[in-house]
Amino acid sequence: MREFYSQVNRKIYYIAMLLNIILMISGLILSTTELNGIDFGYIVHFLCVMFLSVCLWIYPKYETHTFRKIIILFGFAYFYTLFFLYPQTWTTYILICLIPALSILFFDLKLFYFSFIINGILMVITFSYVIFIDKGKLYTYLHHDILGNIINIIAVQALLFFIFHLSFKRMKKQQLYYEQLQQSERLKMVGQLTAAVAHEIRNPITVVRGFLQLFKEDDSFDDSKKSKFNLMIDELNTVEQIISQFLTLSKPNGDQRLEKVDVKDVLQSVTGLLHSYAMLSDNQIDIKVEEDCYISINKIEFKQLLINVIKNALEASDVGKSVSVIANRNNNFIEIMITDEGSGMSEAEVKSLGTPFYSLKSNGTGLGLMICFNIVEKYGGEIYYNSSKGKGTTVTIRFLSESGGIYTD
Repeated sequence: MREFYSQVNRKIYYIAMLLNIILMISGLILSTTELNGIDFGYIVHFLCVMFLSVCLWIYPKYETHTFRKIIILFGFAYFYTLFFLYPQTWTTYILICLIPALSILFFDLKLFYFSFIINGILMVITFSYVIFIDKGKLYTYLHHDILGNIINIIAVQALLFFIFHLSFKRMKKQQLYYEQLQQSERLKMVGQLTAAVAHEIRNPITVVRGFLQLFKEDDSFDDSKKSKFNLMIDELNTVEQIISQFLTLSKPNGDQRLEKVDVKDVLQSVTGLLHSYAMLSDNQIDIKVEEDCYISINKIEFKQLLINVIKNALEASDVGKSVSVIANRNNNFIEIMITDEGSGMSEAEVKSLGTPFYSLKSNGTGLGLMICFNIVEKYGGEIYYNSSKGKGTTVTIRFLSESGGIYTD
């Protein structure tokens, strides 16, 4: 429950739990008059109050699914102890009907189903006891209209189920809206930053390109050197395209030129470019690409996407390990899978990928991967990360085949 990180809500929680604990202790004190002394039932009641009170009080410091389950189990023990220990108090019947409501406090879907099933089993056992063993001696109010009570408790469970799921869906929608709002604010900030920086970067690039073009026309340079000038000018053009891609974060460019791109050619070009980088850590890039894999995309952006993802895989891999790159046709889609043999990521880390300024690298900014997500989304593709700690990571990029028809989500 993230709200516990708010100091105000933490105080409200402790006040509410203090009132609950006082009520439970008061009930324990009053029960001595009904039980005519301290017996085994009273000891069970005392232990339930003590353990449940401690668990509720320290819960904000141990917010785990296991600890929540412990609280729910102590709640079951407490309320069912009241029901069987004080049969003359009919309100305990209402309490055991409402036990699954405890899980609503935590908004944990798995915990709700757990408490819902456990309470169903215990209610079956309880009514079996009332019908076949007690036979109305102690639980007259239940035995008098057993069918009506069974119908009522089923109705209460159905109502709790409806309330929980309705509340849970609303909470999830609010959480999603909040995350989207945060993402929007980050993108706005990144867009403003890149718009300012891009202008400063383009000025020196323009100067360098101008001199290279001038040197290329100079007859004092031989053809070998002029070809190198051409190569440098091409790379500066690539830098210019990358800067434009950064600018799409603040002002999306929907008028991007599409090409029919051969995935195999681009992958071979990218892996050839990254081969020397891989050799620095004694890594290898194993590539296996099916023939006739074509997609409709801007070639420079597609190349930028692959360079970022494969470079990340190389950096994540252990020394001497290989990065596997496989591309094939899957129905009307082209799938590219990049697999590394690194340390892997947790589910929470995978979920945060693509977020501005989130990076698992010590000197990373997270902007490169955010650009990758932006490129994939722009061209109607999909990107998935499948990873677990100690087992490496597989990135699957999927685009509609150039001859595969119209893409639909």
